Amino acid sequence: MTFRSFLLALPLLLAGCGQSAAPPEAPLAGASIGGPFTLVNQDGRQVSDRDFAGRYRLMYFGYTYCPDVCPVDLQKLMAGYKKLEGSDPALAAKIAPIFVTIDPARDTPPVLKQYVTAFSPKLIGLTGTPDQIAKVAKEYAITYSKQQRPGATDYLMNHSRVAYLFGPKGDPIALIPQDGTPDEIAAELKKWVR
Repeated sequence: MTFRSFLLALPLLLAGCGQSAAPPEAPLAGASIGGPFTLVNQDGRQVSDRDFAGRYRLMYFGYTYCPDVCPVDLQKLMAGYKKLEGSDPALAAKIAPIFVTIDPARDTPPVLKQYVTAFSPKLIGLTGTPDQIAKVAKEYAITYSKQQRPGATDYLMNHSRVAYLFGPKGDPIALIPQDGTPDEIAAELKKWVR
């Protein structure tokens, strides 16, 4: 090996010496998921996607009257977020955890406020008109439908069960394992949030 070829190869040789590898490519990079929205938060204030510019968004769609899946998923997601807050508060501060209802008829701002604060004071609840929710759900690849139970006056909502992580510019990054342990959720957030 000549001295010149050694110099050319030196950066490759040093790449394994304590330097961290480039971050992996985001699994949802380039996916057509997400988009602009204008909704109302749990305090009754109008909120748009622009209010979260520069922050990562951990987004979950569901409804407050959900008897089982939504509360369990939110409990796990927020336990993972809290774990990250404990180990790396600066990193957790870059994330806006957001719950978007797919049942705007019942999920008014006061109902949302009581619901989201039960999981975390950091969790943001969003609602809107049925048309606004339908538009956001479509842009975020969320399907849902109302299921009237025979003989009952109330109803359930069938819906997609997914937690997305979006980047500071609103770009989709990854699915977060809402059925994972708090450690797994915190590790997945830490993997993508910079």
